[in-house]
Amino acid sequence: MSAEPIAVYGASGHTGRLVAAELRARGLEVILAGRDAARLKDVSDELGGARVHEAPLDDADALRALTAEAGVLIHCAGPFTDTGRPVARAAAASGCHYVDHALEQHHTKWMFDAMSEPAAAAGITMITAMSFYGGMGDLLAAAVSAGLTGIDRVTSAYAVSGWRLTTGARKTAELLFADTRRITYSDGAQHVGYVEPRNAVFPFPPPLGPRTMIAPIPSSEVVTVPRHVPARWVEAQLTAHTFEEEGAFTGEAVDPETRAGSEFTVAVQVVTEDGGAAGRITGRDLWRLSALASVEAAVRLAAGHGPGPGVFAPAEAFPAEPFLRDLEALGLLRLTLPGRSGR
Repeated sequence: MSAEPIAVYGASGHTGRLVAAELRARGLEVILAGRDAARLKDVSDELGGARVHEAPLDDADALRALTAEAGVLIHCAGPFTDTGRPVARAAAASGCHYVDHALEQHHTKWMFDAMSEPAAAAGITMITAMSFYGGMGDLLAAAVSAGLTGIDRVTSAYAVSGWRLTTGARKTAELLFADTRRITYSDGAQHVGYVEPRNAVFPFPPPLGPRTMIAPIPSSEVVTVPRHVPARWVEAQLTAHTFEEEGAFTGEAVDPETRAGSEFTVAVQVVTEDGGAAGRITGRDLWRLSALASVEAAVRLAAGHGPGPGVFAPAEAFPAEPFLRDLEALGLLRLTLPGRSGR
């Protein structure tokens, strides 16, 4: 294991606190970083003392100083549309491995388009979209489609209840659903433009059963999944009731126990020319799952167990099913891969 510390940017937010606490529980040195030194100091006190590094997004020198001290940086501060570029550039400039929680399509695309060459030149691994939304769909799509040929469609479907958005998550959702330049993937190619929203029905397995969905949602799978699954069409969907639930948009004024009460099923359906396959993960507390997924990625990178230099989707960085099984062993989810169907 590398002796270099792991930096957590956005450590005073809900996800950042979970990430920092998990790293500390594993006996790792942590640098708590972000834009508000006073809030970071509060987190440090909660953890019994940890290094604090204030680094505003418009202070390139402070960001470079942070990434120069760390072996890996986990970026937790969304919306990544606003925060992603300066932090990612600082990591590449300093030769610091990077993991982010982004689900925004355009940030994910920018990471591959703009940061692949700097990451390769710096000899570092950059993993984008290692989060619940986007990341779990990406990993599950790889696990379900393994060994399949002639893949026509990949649909990732999220059934979420009891989700309480943080302030950052609410801002991200507002940006995503207001964006008329959405990325889609159809006929084997990526497209950017206006997408007419529609209602769909996804056949979740029992006990959920078929559910009305928002389709498509502007999640990152349309950018990441085609990089490792040879599909003609990729789409992500979300249960329509998720945003309709009372309390979903309450922001930061929620106690940790309530915020941890979310329940989720992520299902992936792969349709091939002669049948298909399906799988799912189920669990509770999507925030903790997201946080520990990034911790698992960062710990692997710190130990030298990454895919090598470049920018990677979650399922490109690590073998998908073993990674999900490791999360399952931590009690974060239950993975079901029921097998294939065909004619």
